[in-house]
Amino acid sequence: MAFNKSRRFIAGAVCPRCSEMDKVVVFNEDGKDYRECVACGYKDEMHFSPQVRELDTRVNQVEEEVKAETQVLQFPPLNDDK
Repeated sequence: MAFNKSRRFIAGAVCPRCSEMDKVVVFNEDGKDYRECVACGYKDEMHFSPQVRELDTRVNQVEEEVKAETQVLQFPPLNDDK
């Protein structure tokens, strides 16, 4: 995630050092994302993990995919003639 070079406040963000709320700004500098507290001067680089693909489950599959994977077996009727 890349932020703009202009500083932006993050609503509801809490500083990890001084615990002040709504004092954290985010910005991009030299291609790296940073957050900084304007109250105490705390600053660190933010690292974002890459998005991973969600595992397929029966809940998040589309109905057509489920039907395509379902095998239907048809048996001939039994004759009860003895």
